[in-house]
Formats: sequence, structure tokens, C-alpha cells
Amino acid sequence: MSEFYPPVQKPYTRNGEILQEGVFPDGMRRIALGVEYNGSAFHGFQKQPSGVATVQESLEKALSQVANETVTLVCAGRTDAGVHGTNQVVHFDTLAERPEKAWVRGVNALLPDGVSVRWAQPVSPYFHARFSARDRTYRYLICQSSSRPAIGAGLLTWERRTLDIDAMKQAARQLVGEHDFTSFRATQCQARSPVRRVHYIELFEEGDLLVLEISANAFLHHMVRNITGVLLAIGAGEKPVSWASEVLAARDRRQGGVTARPDGLYLVSVSYSDEFGLPDCAPGPRFVPRPLVSL
Repeated sequence: MSEFYPPVQKPYTRNGEILQEGVFPDGMRRIALGVEYNGSAFHGFQKQPSGVATVQESLEKALSQVANETVTLVCAGRTDAGVHGTNQVVHFDTLAERPEKAWVRGVNALLPDGVSVRWAQPVSPYFHARFSARDRTYRYLICQSSSRPAIGAGLLTWERRTLDIDAMKQAARQLVGEHDFTSFRATQCQARSPVRRVHYIELFEEGDLLVLEISANAFLHHMVRNITGVLLAIGAGEKPVSWASEVLAARDRRQGGVTARPDGLYLVSVSYSDEFGLPDCAPGPRFVPRPLVSL
């Protein structure tokens, strides 16, 4: 931003982005949380007007009880119905003064079994769970089996077709970099720009388990699921490796094939500047805890 056109500071609103030299009310505290959840029982992360069960609604209800005031929050990335999170990051502003253990143990005692706060800490008013995030990383856990898995149902995506992993890796490389991902966004996606930078897409196979990991500066609605749908079709031999780049170049969602199921999809990491001092947690899920490079 040019010095002749400094950023315009917006009036303070709870949980809002605070720019340089912005005003933060006396007595107000900004708290960040790391959250883990099983998305199977929820209609996505974001609170819905219809009142259906969501992760956000569960968290805000529990936080409000601990704070003894109405608490609303902002998350790093809104996940779809059925999608899980191992390291979702949220923040909220509150006048309540509580020890960090109250935001963890106290809140967890009030949450349903499918949601858990992993850590909590005060952060700078300039921290924003969404706008301060540098990168986001997702993992797809895919079970390759001719029979439907019973153990891990809802936590793994079942793929009965035999997959050519090398073909999937070749296709994935065509999607790395900064591109217009119109072909991979949901038709109802509200993002202003379809341009995103994908840092990498890696695949690792161990027995029946295929782990697909994708990292980008940000994602469009259904982008990860649509990319996975294309790669699975290529891996199954239904489409050639070149189809990935053809879909990308088309900039037309109708050319993109099937959206992969939410089962087995996890938001596993959100990265921020070291200046905020947030904990560095293993990506997970807990039964696949290590970074892919170590696998």
C-alpha cells in the first residue's frame, strides 16, 4: 500500500480485522484457539440460520457459558458438512478475564464429543484467524479396497477402483502454482477471485491407505474436493493425465467432473507469521500424525 494511500481503519467491531494503529477497546482481549472436530455429525463449520448443528454454533455456545457473555468467533477456513479438522484456528474478542485452562478444559467440558479445543492463548489485536493466515493445508485419507471399510467409516473416503498413483502424481503437478481455478470451484462459491496459489500436492501410499495432501495460500469452495475428484478419475484410468491441465485451462466447472465425498477430508494446518507465537502442532489426524515427508 502506497504511503500516499494509507489503509483506512474501520470502526472497531468484535473479532474484526484491526489495521496498523487501529483502536482496540480497553479491557478487551483477543483469544486464539486450536480446534479439532469430527465433521460427521455437523452441517459444516459455519453457523446456519436454520439452527442445524454446526461446529461454530457448538463452540460459541460453550465459550459464551465460560465467558458469561455472548461470544462469537471467526475461523481460518469454513469446512463443508462432513469435513473434519485437526488444526482449525479461530479467534474471538471478549471482556472476560479467564486463565488459558478455562478456555480449554472449561470449554471442552461443555462441548459435544465431536469437538475439542486443543490449545488457547491470548494474541495480539492485530491477529485475525482468517486474514492473518498465510497458508492452509488439507489431507484426504482414501481407503483403496474392493469392500467397504467398516472401521473408519465417515473418517475415510472409500475408493473401490484400482488407482494408478504415478498417474495421479503426474496430473497433480499440473495444478501446482498460481492459476485461475474456476473449473475447481463450486458454482455457489462467493470468492471475489478464482485465482489461488497451490504450493504442492503430494500423495503417499501405505497398504490400503492413500494420503493426498494439498497446501495453498487459500482455497475456493469445494476446491480440494473437486481437485481430488479429477485426480481419482485419472488414477482410475477413466481420464488421461493431461485431463488435469485441460480442466484447469477450461475455466468451466462443468468440465471438472465429480466432486469427491467429504469423508476423509481434513483441514490439518493453518500457518501464520512467527510473530503471533501460535503452537506448532502435528498435522494429524492422530492416526496419521506425521508430515508426509517423514512418511
